[in-house]
Amino acid sequence: MTTLVFGHKAPDTDSTGSPIIWSWYLNQVQGTQAAARLLGEPNTEAAFMLERWNLDKPEIIADVEPGQPVVIVDTNNPAELPAHINDADIRGIIDHHKLVGGLQTAGPIDIRIEPLACTATIMWKMIGKDMAQAPEAIKGAMLTCILSDTLEFRSPTTTNEDKAVAHDLAKDLGIDISDYAAEMFAAKSDVSAFSDAELIRMDSKEYEVDGTKFRVSVLETTAPDQVLSRKDSLTESMKAVAQEDGVDQVLLFVVDILREEATLLVPNDTVKSVAEKSFDATVTGDTVVLPGVMSRKKQIIPNLKV
Repeated sequence: MTTLVFGHKAPDTDSTGSPIIWSWYLNQVQGTQAAARLLGEPNTEAAFMLERWNLDKPEIIADVEPGQPVVIVDTNNPAELPAHINDADIRGIIDHHKLVGGLQTAGPIDIRIEPLACTATIMWKMIGKDMAQAPEAIKGAMLTCILSDTLEFRSPTTTNEDKAVAHDLAKDLGIDISDYAAEMFAAKSDVSAFSDAELIRMDSKEYEVDGTKFRVSVLETTAPDQVLSRKDSLTESMKAVAQEDGVDQVLLFVVDILREEATLLVPNDTVKSVAEKSFDATVTGDTVVLPGVMSRKKQIIPNLKV
């Protein structure tokens, strides 16, 4: 049976590229029949990656069948995975997030979780000398994933290993990192075709703090005004999204990649209180700028207080 490789729901670049990378490795190097899958439509930057490197968009699936062999990448959180993930035959996990717990396996499996900025960096290390036979498209996907997750090395999650791997791949591909990252971020910043609800859910994770359930949404952009000009309608849509998704509040952070800061929309007193307690901020209006805040994983989620 074909092993399905997939990442988290609301797939970003890493959760789109890493399943493609690892399914290539399983098929071509390990001799295991595998196929990449997605748990939703890829974001605009991930779509740019697919087009730029002439990669087929993986099939989108809603759930998995009992006994289906799977490898999970870029998450280990059951809330970000298909509803029946614990009925599948989980064969491996490759991730760079904190260990959440809740996944069940039929037997011992290979797990690789490292404190790096990107799953693709871990895969580069795992593939090792066999990277020599990787086609340009796989190397290009790896480079795109790393530059995306590190925000071209601006994110505080960036490690020297991520940088070294990215520079190695860029040299191999003959790509200028700054020029290529600018193309990526331009693609990521073009959100004109998306509804407010789609924007809110595009790059979001559910997280609970002292009994309060949040959908923590992050929009990384080089053109924050494109998003902030829709502030009023986004604020209204946040209420509907919270109700539809069964959470208490939506937190929407608009990350300005170039200025290295985040703007948090403040639609009510609850979010105002969260902003003030979590980020030592003074909130006087319906937005608050948080200098230096770039990473949900390292700077937002760990600091949330209610």
